[in-house]
Amino acid sequence: MWLYFFVFAVGVVLLLGILQFSLVKPYYRNNKLQTVKHVSNEIQRYVIEENQNSAAVHRAFQVAVDNNVCVSIYNSSGAMVYSADSLGSGCVFNPNARTDSSVNTSDGRELKNLLDSNSGEYSLNIMNERTGQDMVVYGRRVTMNLVSFYLFVNSPLEPVDSIVNFFGQQYVFYTLIVIVAASIISLLISNRLTRPIVNMNREADRLADADYSVQFSGGSFTETKELAHTLNDATKKLAQIDELRKDLIANVSHDIKTPLTSIRAYAEMVRDISGDNPKKREEHLDVIISEADYLDKLVVDMSELSRLQSGNYVLKETNFDISSVIRKVVRLFAVLIDEGNLQVNIECPESLIIYGDETKITEVIYNFLSNAVKHSPDGKTITIRAFLKEDEETVRVEVQDEGDGIPEDELPLIWDRYQKSSRSFSRSMTSTGLGLSIVRAILDSHHARYGVESKVGEGSLFWFELQSPKEVHE
Repeated sequence: MWLYFFVFAVGVVLLLGILQFSLVKPYYRNNKLQTVKHVSNEIQRYVIEENQNSAAVHRAFQVAVDNNVCVSIYNSSGAMVYSADSLGSGCVFNPNARTDSSVNTSDGRELKNLLDSNSGEYSLNIMNERTGQDMVVYGRRVTMNLVSFYLFVNSPLEPVDSIVNFFGQQYVFYTLIVIVAASIISLLISNRLTRPIVNMNREADRLADADYSVQFSGGSFTETKELAHTLNDATKKLAQIDELRKDLIANVSHDIKTPLTSIRAYAEMVRDISGDNPKKREEHLDVIISEADYLDKLVVDMSELSRLQSGNYVLKETNFDISSVIRKVVRLFAVLIDEGNLQVNIECPESLIIYGDETKITEVIYNFLSNAVKHSPDGKTITIRAFLKEDEETVRVEVQDEGDGIPEDELPLIWDRYQKSSRSFSRSMTSTGLGLSIVRAILDSHHARYGVESKVGEGSLFWFELQSPKEVHE
């Protein structure tokens, strides 16, 4: 980065130097010619156009002196009619002048013919051999009242070479200053820009080694700060995922180990104790079968949860009657409801059509009602509601119980079976504990709103909302 900045600065300085050295001479000569033309305009106005009155002639002479030029005006016969000289022996119109040009600049007739053969305007650069100066001669033909005059202005060119040499010395000095300044500035900028990147790369290596305590700092540039914020956020999420992975392995291992231990223990009892006792053997084998069924259900639930969360499951969405589904699910729990002496109230219209995957939404209601039945003491009431909200586009389904309730700080955790929580998940032979995790995955795949409201000692209310059917679904 420092090298890029340094090379760029040096390149700009070199480019400017090349342009200056190559253009300063032609630029100066062209600028000098423009000045001579301007002087010619002034002389023409004062001497020719104002008929050579004394005041105008004086102003013309002053213009020649102010601009360090000599002036000669000839008539159509080549005779001089006006001259002004501030150069003395340096003027090329002087009869004693010697130049390197083939044009005799002291001969008015030859100068006149030169203009006539060049459309009335001409300029040339010559060397005054007496003074050793480069000079410019500019001439033009001026016609006034059918009379032609030939105006010539001679001006020395300043010693351009000395100016270029002076500029070259200054350029070397300025180049050294620019190079030093560019080196320091580019070093500071590159260091300021690359240091956070180098540090983030070092921290990323630690992160790759599963060190989630790393902290990324982005320095003072907006882009690097945004990158650091993204990496810190990713680190935090990776740490959470790693923690969840450890909890998942521990909990799944526990869920699997417990029935396996029972299966082994009862199998050994069948082998060593109850093998010859039909009654005992049957009891022990029933336990083994029950534990095996639990393991099978655990594997099925974990497989379903994985499939739903991976996004590979394709919903079979149709219009269906949610009221009918609710009544069907309640009938499935009839035995457990009677055993628990529970009262179930169904508050929904005779028919209420919604749009979704009927099988999966049935599973959601089944899990909500299952939790309500398990956590409701004997003699309590469970209420299931389904109704169309005021917007007439959303159907809300609620399952409310009068059970123990859930502490407020644990409400966000109940949707994940293996999330750390102060609640102890009791193992049930009829449930794997993955029900609410599956519910969340199903409702997320439907893009449904859902939630839970609960107070300790007053019970819980689980709910979800789905769209009512539209014409596009028909």
